[in-house]
Amino acid sequence: MFKKVLVANRGEVAARICRTLDALGVASVAVYAEADRDSPHVEAAREAVSLGEGGVAQTYLAQAKLLAAARGTAADAVHPGYGFLSENPTFAQALEDAAVAFIGPRPAHIRSFGLKHEARELAAAAGVALLPGSAVLTSVDEARAWAERIGYPVMLKSSAGGGGIG
Repeated sequence: MFKKVLVANRGEVAARICRTLDALGVASVAVYAEADRDSPHVEAAREAVSLGEGGVAQTYLAQAKLLAAARGTAADAVHPGYGFLSENPTFAQALEDAAVAFIGPRPAHIRSFGLKHEARELAAAAGVALLPGSAVLTSVDEARAWAERIGYPVMLKSSAGGGGIG
């Protein structure tokens, strides 16, 4: 079990993670942009570290600042929450290299599942039951044809995703 976990996210999701850690007897460390100083996650954590001024790219996505916060607080793990760096293999690898646990998939797994079409192929090869779907589509006409074949409703999914910021 971890002794201290840095929660590398913000808002109510991060606050819930901090409260859960507290219920488990694990110390929580919130990180925050100065604009979020009074946010629920800062109040819910046992300890809080400012990432400074700036937007998401200069704070919550600033891997060096997060790693420094983990080291500076002696956190033995980082919980990335959802979005932001939760699916970033570089961040997961940097933590692993620093002997700080990443609460999430291993870097190799994040890389393998980063492209949705490759993730689907890996799941199929492993015998995982999948909903009907297609390979990568290259035109609207192809998408319409597959939608007719599968049946509505359908969902279109970008293969590469949004980089953690939606």
